[in-house]
Amino acid sequence: MLKEEKQKQEQNRKLCGKSYNTKYLDYVCVDPFGNLLKPNFLSQHFKIIQNRHNLKHIRFHDLRHFCASLMLANGVPMKQIQEWLGHSTFQTTADIYAHLDFSSKLSSANAISTALDFEDKEETNLDNEIEELEKLLEENAN
Repeated sequence: MLKEEKQKQEQNRKLCGKSYNTKYLDYVCVDPFGNLLKPNFLSQHFKIIQNRHNLKHIRFHDLRHFCASLMLANGVPMKQIQEWLGHSTFQTTADIYAHLDFSSKLSSANAISTALDFEDKEETNLDNEIEELEKLLEENAN
């Protein structure tokens, strides 16, 4: 991908000739004229893409939370999520995302259920309640 981007930049440089900005030749994120992309470029264009494709309007930053939530829901350890997001401490990540760690709550509930040795009927009721909670969480996530 980076090699393709470099080739595209070289093509743009040839097309633009002396108009191409050579100050940032070692940079990856430049426009077709070799100028550095502005910090808000991505968030501004995100809105344009949402409008163009009739997507639900969300903040660009919400994608970060969505990514973390998906990782957590798919069993990625909180420590790895912290590193992925670049949080300086584990506590920061835990404070923000611990309430989403439904799988650990489910396994804790199952451990308690097993320890208390509930009868099958009560386990079925617990399973039903857990299923209802999962449905509510999915609905709230959408």
